Amino acid sequence: PVMVEPMTAAAARPATDALLTVRDLHGWYGESHVLHGMSFDVRQGEVVTLVGRNGAGKTTTMLALMGMLSKRAGSVRFAGRETIGLPARQIARAGIAIVPEERGIFASLSVEENLMLPPQIRPGGLTREQIFDLFPNLRERLSSQGTKLSGGEQQMLAIARVLRTGARLILMDEPTEGLAPVIVQQIGRTIARLKEQGFTIVLVEQNFRFAASVADRHHVVEQGRVVDHIANDELEQNLDKLHAYLGV
Repeated sequence: PVMVEPMTAAAARPATDALLTVRDLHGWYGESHVLHGMSFDVRQGEVVTLVGRNGAGKTTTMLALMGMLSKRAGSVRFAGRETIGLPARQIARAGIAIVPEERGIFASLSVEENLMLPPQIRPGGLTREQIFDLFPNLRERLSSQGTKLSGGEQQMLAIARVLRTGARLILMDEPTEGLAPVIVQQIGRTIARLKEQGFTIVLVEQNFRFAASVADRHHVVEQGRVVDHIANDELEQNLDKLHAYLGV
């Protein structure tokens, strides 16, 4: 009999099923106009990156998606709902979570207290056992203080904390920065497993080799807008262009 390859989820999915649709997004820090019309889509179950030079507006975009800028304009639709006018707490409740670059671990709290701190916003978050399956180190360190953790363990805790909440879209800002290669690999495996479990992830990442190992698509950001989109399977043909964008 002829073996028929099962259709991959990506191939079976119409391109229109964007979980996040960003159109002409502008953002300000105080008086500074930093985002100048960001437009991009993220489909359900995808891992996409925002790549660009320092100061291009990648982190600002994440803060804008979370409603954490002093002012924003344009359109950010999440799961079919316009969020541009919502305060940050309502956006978080809608199902978007951020793992910030500085990780935000509370030094005075134990690993367990840090883990349990954010409220569950909806069903579908990972259980404690699923989290310890992803991050075995955390199980052994539950009673340790947040500051006693290594940088890698702090990053794992910062990711684990949002996975409990039931958020469907996870924004990760520089998750591998300053981490040892073995930890970077572990974070990469974690992102792959989260993708398998149906999470959608937007990643800001300077380590392009790492980004290419986990992402489906890359959005190139320059001066507060998206100037190009590159599919991960077309990276090889586009490396020269990408190096020119990133100045590497």
